Amino acid sequence: MLPSQPLLHAAVFALAVLQALASDTFIAAVYEHAVILPDVTDEPVSPDDALALMNKNMDVLEGAIKEAAQQGAHIIVTPEDGIYGWHFTREAIYPYLEDIPDPAANWIPCTDPTRFAPAPVQERLSCMARNNSIYVVANMGDKKLCNSSDPGCPSDGRYQYNTDVVFDPEGKLVARYHKYNLFRRETQFNYPKEPEAITFETPFGKFGIFTCFDILFHEPAVVLVSELQVDTVLFPTAWMNVLPFLTAVEFHSAWAIGMGVNLLSANTHNISLAMTGSGLFTPEGPTAYHYDSGTEEGCLLLAELSARPRLSPTYPPAVNWSSYATSIKRFPGGKDTFLGAVRRDIFTFSELGHKTGNYTVCQGDLCCHLIYRMSNKSKDEVYVLGAFDGLHGSLIKYHWQICTLLKCKSTDLNTCGQPVETAQTKFEMFSLSGTFGTNYVFPEVLYSGVQLAPGEFEVLRDGRLKSKHGTSKPLITATLFGRLYEKDLPHPLRTSS
Repeated sequence: MLPSQPLLHAAVFALAVLQALASDTFIAAVYEHAVILPDVTDEPVSPDDALALMNKNMDVLEGAIKEAAQQGAHIIVTPEDGIYGWHFTREAIYPYLEDIPDPAANWIPCTDPTRFAPAPVQERLSCMARNNSIYVVANMGDKKLCNSSDPGCPSDGRYQYNTDVVFDPEGKLVARYHKYNLFRRETQFNYPKEPEAITFETPFGKFGIFTCFDILFHEPAVVLVSELQVDTVLFPTAWMNVLPFLTAVEFHSAWAIGMGVNLLSANTHNISLAMTGSGLFTPEGPTAYHYDSGTEEGCLLLAELSARPRLSPTYPPAVNWSSYATSIKRFPGGKDTFLGAVRRDIFTFSELGHKTGNYTVCQGDLCCHLIYRMSNKSKDEVYVLGAFDGLHGSLIKYHWQICTLLKCKSTDLNTCGQPVETAQTKFEMFSLSGTFGTNYVFPEVLYSGVQLAPGEFEVLRDGRLKSKHGTSKPLITATLFGRLYEKDLPHPLRTSS
């Protein structure tokens, strides 16, 4: 007699758990999704039309989930806004929202869809996870009714949250996260009253989750890693790339290295809005990543990762980020420096006038030091050493300390800091360091064509970002991003509601 379907599913799930328990690694997947967008409107569409649009996107996501599962993935992360897109008013997004219960409810929507209010999106995501025996991470909208007894209740009587959900291989809802740091354009959503630090245990490590803009702030990002000691962070995002520093693959890889955790980053894909760049990032660098600003195609990435990277023999040692730069002799400087803008941030730059050099440039409390040797400097290219110590951002301001070796857009020094994607000059060696006032420093190297440099640089325990050999490709930037969270200004948009 053949086993019943529920018994067969339970046996498959139990076998998958045992296999994961027997291994110190797991296979992770992220999917960069070219979202099918609704028509822009200020008026709400019907619930049926909203669900039809979401099902079109979930058809694509389901195909990626099936493919990932067939390739052995234990978990897959899909992007922020991946189910319904963006450009909504508060009213227009309402038909796309569902009431997402607390995971403590112990709910499997796939097998018990009517337990709570109608939830066709959660039901379908749950079934994707259950039918493929894989953890599924998705981003959707949550709605919560409120009334006049709640002083923060919006005038329309509901809270609306940008929300991540996680379903386990049985289809059970195991995590729900409300985005805390909304980007300035997300006026359709409310801020949670308090930041949430969401974690859950799996057979392959302790996981945390947050969304896009959250990665730049202490709560919840640093809390999850430094205080709650997660092994892996799940990161749905809709990241608009900003060269020369804040490209998705560049900063997300740097963050994983600096924080010492795995980061599973799934971006939306929309080249007209400069949205691309997903990856599976580790404390040692990227294991797989994707950056495509030329086509409209989605992309599935898979890689085998350490389940508990802190226990890995290759886990990077602790770094004193200011040790080397504060110990060296100060070289003459200052008179040859000039100011240049990277977007709205005013950097202090010093031109690298020779093929070999030893430079120091300072701004505020930060001094950046560079030793370098170029191997084939192009006469048409100019590089600078730059320092920035101050508040970044137009409306929401947070404090950076940045040291960077940077290619200028042209030989005109006024172009230093403008976006650059290509270069011709390689370096035989470089060593970059700074007198950082923080332990939260994120290192990364970006090559021509917006390519990362895995395995080609190292971070020494005294805080130097150093090339291991020569650069294999022409260099755009080598950067140390420092974050002084304690100097951030209060968020101007977050209210008690």
